[in-house]
Amino acid sequence: MDLAECKQELEGAIARNESIVLAAQCEIWYSGRAESYLPEGDRILIIKEDKTLLVHQPTGNNPVNYMKPGTAHSLSLDNGMLSLNSQNLPEYMDIRITKVHFLSSSQLTDNKSIEIAGTEKDMADTICSNPELIEPGFKPLSQEEHTKYGFIDVFGYDKDNILTVVECKRYRGDLQAVTQLRRYVEKIKEAKGVSQVRGILACPKISPNALSMLQDWGFSFAAVEPPKYLRRYGKDQKTLDSF
Repeated sequence: MDLAECKQELEGAIARNESIVLAAQCEIWYSGRAESYLPEGDRILIIKEDKTLLVHQPTGNNPVNYMKPGTAHSLSLDNGMLSLNSQNLPEYMDIRITKVHFLSSSQLTDNKSIEIAGTEKDMADTICSNPELIEPGFKPLSQEEHTKYGFIDVFGYDKDNILTVVECKRYRGDLQAVTQLRRYVEKIKEAKGVSQVRGILACPKISPNALSMLQDWGFSFAAVEPPKYLRRYGKDQKTLDSF
């Protein structure tokens, strides 16, 4: 596709609010959140129907640059070079295109919302339904107990009727998770007027430094996996090469 044809097709697709995917050799100037220049190379440019612009390089999952929804796009062709000029004050992006690899555009429809499973809320629900995941004798009392510093995921009593705060993390527990748990424990002590409150960090794994800090403060770790309601298959499920 030559640049003049590309310009005509792009202008029509933008006017029709179509979703556009353009692979092109280009260089990019940007001014706004920072100042940047990306020398000439092959890029994948995506313009969505809300006029969001994403610039992707051939590898990686994150855009190297972007423009927010509501961006105004205009095109010009001068001296054998196609320019895509995008403006969303106070941001500007100028893309100089020298070669087009492919261009595709279409009206797309998607009114669905993503279903997220395995959140910390899901973990808390699972713990309340299966308190033995924390330890034998644990008795959940409430979820999302409010404190000055946020909401406690699970609040309850251990087998010795000691108030217990459970902080859930869906990924590996780190130092920040431990300090967050400590803040909640101290706030519960103050709010309930008691001197002894246990703290338990529930997560799939924990870093060595976080475990040391946890133990230094007298807290505990419970290895709890977030529920995978939407997982296509489990690790123990047979694959074709097992037969």
